[in-house]
Amino acid sequence: MPHSATERFEGKNSMQSMKRFTDSDIPEVLFRIGDLADRENLPCYLVGGYVRDMLMQRACTDIDIMVVGDPVSFAKRVRNGLNGRNFVLFERFRTAQFEITDSIAGSLKIEIVGARKESYNPDSRKPITETGTLEDDLSRRDFTINALAVSLNAHDRGTLIDRYGGLDDLEQGILRTPLEAEQTFSDDPLRMMRAARFAAQLGFRPEPDMVAALNAMHERIRIVSRERISQEFFKIMLSPTPSTGLKLLHETGILGDILPEVTAMAGIEQVDGLGHKDTLYHTFQVVDNVARHSDNLWLRVSALLHDIAKPATKRFTPASGWTFHGHEAVGIRIVSKIFKSMRWPLEPLDYVQKMVRLHHRPIPLSKEEITDSAIRRLMFDAGEDLDDLMSLCRADVTSKNPRKVMRIMKNFGNVEEKIAEVAEKDLLARWRPPVDGADIMRTLGLSEGKMVGIIKSRMENAVIDGIIPYDRDAAIAYIRQVYDELQGGCRS
Repeated sequence: MPHSATERFEGKNSMQSMKRFTDSDIPEVLFRIGDLADRENLPCYLVGGYVRDMLMQRACTDIDIMVVGDPVSFAKRVRNGLNGRNFVLFERFRTAQFEITDSIAGSLKIEIVGARKESYNPDSRKPITETGTLEDDLSRRDFTINALAVSLNAHDRGTLIDRYGGLDDLEQGILRTPLEAEQTFSDDPLRMMRAARFAAQLGFRPEPDMVAALNAMHERIRIVSRERISQEFFKIMLSPTPSTGLKLLHETGILGDILPEVTAMAGIEQVDGLGHKDTLYHTFQVVDNVARHSDNLWLRVSALLHDIAKPATKRFTPASGWTFHGHEAVGIRIVSKIFKSMRWPLEPLDYVQKMVRLHHRPIPLSKEEITDSAIRRLMFDAGEDLDDLMSLCRADVTSKNPRKVMRIMKNFGNVEEKIAEVAEKDLLARWRPPVDGADIMRTLGLSEGKMVGIIKSRMENAVIDGIIPYDRDAAIAYIRQVYDELQGGCRS
C-alpha cells in the first residue's frame, strides 16, 4: 500500500520528505535514455503512472518519458541507440512509442512525449497542444498522484519533482486534481471515468471538491466516444473492488449517462408496507463477490447485468408480493442492446446472455430432490461454462443472515456434488451429442434442412432425459426410430 513506498527511498521516514530515488529503483536502461538526453542537452523525466507505481511498489511495464524539447527526433535516436522495436510515431501529437528490453526489468513499453500545454474547445476532448515547460506538462495531468516526475539527467538523476502535493495524496490515499477539478473534467471528461477507475484500482478516496465537480460535470461524459468510455469501464470492472468505482459513477450521475439500464435497478419501491431489496446495490455486491474469485471480465460483466431486467418485469400482487417473472428472458434482450450501444465486442455476447438466462436455474435444484435428468439439462444448457454459472449463483447470495447463507451454500454444494456424480456416470462433463447433423444426414440420406434439426433436437433431449444412453449406436438407432415416426406422420 502507499505507506510501503517509503522503503524505496534513502533513509527517509515520510513521503513528504522524499526527494530522490536510489539507482536500484530505476531500470538501468532508463539511465541510458537519460545519457542520450544529456548528449542532446534535453531535460528528460520519467512521468505519470510509472512514477506513481514505483512509489506504491506496483508492477508496471508501461513507461512515459517526457523531454523539454523535440521528442520526435529524440525518440528516433533512442530507438536506434537501444535497439527499439515496434516503433510507432505520432508526429501530430509529438509522441513516439516503442519497446526495449532491460536485462533485469525485461520488456518495457516506452512512450516519449514532449512537454506541452493544452487548451480545449467546449465540444471536444481533443486538445489543442503547443510546446510547454515541465510545469505546463505536469499541470495538465489528471490527478496529483500522476503529476509526479523523476529526472533522468545525470546531474540530478533520481530527483523527484512534486509540484502539486502528489506524494502527500499518495500517502493519504486521496484522489485530487492538480488544477480546479471542474476545469480538469471539462477539458477532458474521460478523466471522470479515470477517477472512478483509480478509486477502484487503488482504493483511494476522492477529495470532496472533486466529487462535487463530478456531480456538476457528469453530462460532459456524453461527448466521449463509447469505445474510450468502455476501455475505462472495463478497467473498473477488472479492479480488486469494482463496486468502489461503480458506486462513485452512480452517485455522481455518470453511470446514468453511460448505462441507464443499470441505474434503473436503483431504489426500493414499497406497496402495503412491502418493499423489495435495492437491486442495484445488491448487484454491486454480486460483482464484488465474483471479483474475489475470478478475473474473468465477462463473468464480472454478467454479474453486473444478471438482474438487468428486474425493473421492466417488476410486479406487485397482494397474494405474491413482489415478483420479477421472466426477467432472465427479457434480460438477454437488454444485454444485447447494451453491447451494441457501448460498442462492446460481440464475441462474448453469447456467454453473457447465457449467464443472464441461466443464473436462476441452479436455485430450484438446490431446494428439492435433484434428478439426474434435471442435472443433465443444466449441464447441457450451460456447457463448458457450468463452473462460471455456479460461481455466479454463489456470488448472488448477498443475505446478511449468516445461517441463511450457510444453508444456501450447503445446498449449492449438494448440486455440485450431483453434477460431479452425473458427469462421471454419463461422461457429460464436456457434453457433445453422440452424433451430429452430418451423421444424421449421412445415416438417413437427408439433405440439410428443418427435418435434420428436428431429429437432432429429439435425440439430444432423449440423451439428456435418460431415455437412451450416451452411446453412438443407441443414438443412431434412435434417430432412425424418430425418422420413421416423422415419416409415418407425414404419410398420414
